[in-house]
Amino acid sequence: MDRLNNINPFARRDSHSSGSVTTYKVLTVLSWILSLVVTVYYAFDSHWTGTHHRRTIWDQNYLHYSGFTQNQIITSLYWLGLFILQIGYVAHLFSSKVETVNAACAVGSHFILHNILHSAWVLLFVGGHFIISELFLIANFFNLSTLYFRHNAYPRAIHFPVVSGPLAWTFVAIYWNGAIMVPWQNTLVMRIFANIFIWSILGYGMFFILAFKDYTMGFALSVLSASLGVAQFHRQIVAFQWIFAFTIMATLFVFTTIVAVPTWTGKELPWGRRQTNADAERAPLLADP
Repeated sequence: MDRLNNINPFARRDSHSSGSVTTYKVLTVLSWILSLVVTVYYAFDSHWTGTHHRRTIWDQNYLHYSGFTQNQIITSLYWLGLFILQIGYVAHLFSSKVETVNAACAVGSHFILHNILHSAWVLLFVGGHFIISELFLIANFFNLSTLYFRHNAYPRAIHFPVVSGPLAWTFVAIYWNGAIMVPWQNTLVMRIFANIFIWSILGYGMFFILAFKDYTMGFALSVLSASLGVAQFHRQIVAFQWIFAFTIMATLFVFTTIVAVPTWTGKELPWGRRQTNADAERAPLLADP
C-alpha cells in the first residue's frame, strides 16, 4: 500500500521530496502555459484545418444559441482573472517556505490534469465535437470535485485560482456544452429544460456557501450567472431565462457577502463545516486575511 501511495500522484502527502517538487514545477508551468495558449488562441482565431473549419470558442457560443449561452466579455474576463491569479499559485511552488511549497504541491497533480483536460476540451469544442468535449468536461468535473473535497483548507491564493474557480466554471460549462450537444436547442421543450436546470447553479453554489462557508465559490458562480443572464437578455428580452439567471446571481452574491464579510473581519459564522484539528494544522478554510 505504501508503494502504491508513493507511485500515485494524487495521494495525499504532508511533505514532498526535492525531486517531486521539481517535477511539479516543470509540469505545472508547462500545463498552465498550454491551457493559457490554447484558450487565448481559440478565443480569437478560427481557421480551416484541411477539411474541417475550426471556429473560435465564441463562434460556437453564438452559432449554437441555447438556454446556457454565455456572454463573451464577462466569461472572458472571468478566465483572464483566473489565469492571472494562477500565476500567484505557480509562484507558491518557488517559495522559500517549505509549508508553502508543500501546500502548492498537494494540489499540483489535480491542477496539471485540469489544465490538460481543459485544453483538450477547448480543442474539441472549437472543432465541433460536442459529445466528446462534454465527456472531457465531466472528467474534469470529477477531477476538480475530488480536489475540492480532499484539499479545501488551503489559503485563498491557492484555493480560488486552482480549486473553486475552475470547478465553478466546469460546472456551468457542462450545461453550456451539453445544451449545444443536444439537437434542437431552440425548441420549446429545450427552453423549458433550461429554465429548470439553471436553478441547479443556485443549489450548487448554496451548498458550498452553507456547508463550507466558501464565498469564493459563491462569487465565481454569481459572475458566471451574470454572464449567462446578459447573453440571454441580449438574445430575447421577453423570456424567463435571463430573469432566472439574474435572480440566481443576486441571491448568490448576497449570501457570498454574508459569508465573506465576517470571514474578513475574523468573526465566526453560526453554521458551516467545522474543521478537524488535522485540517486546522494545514490552514483554515479561506481564513487568511
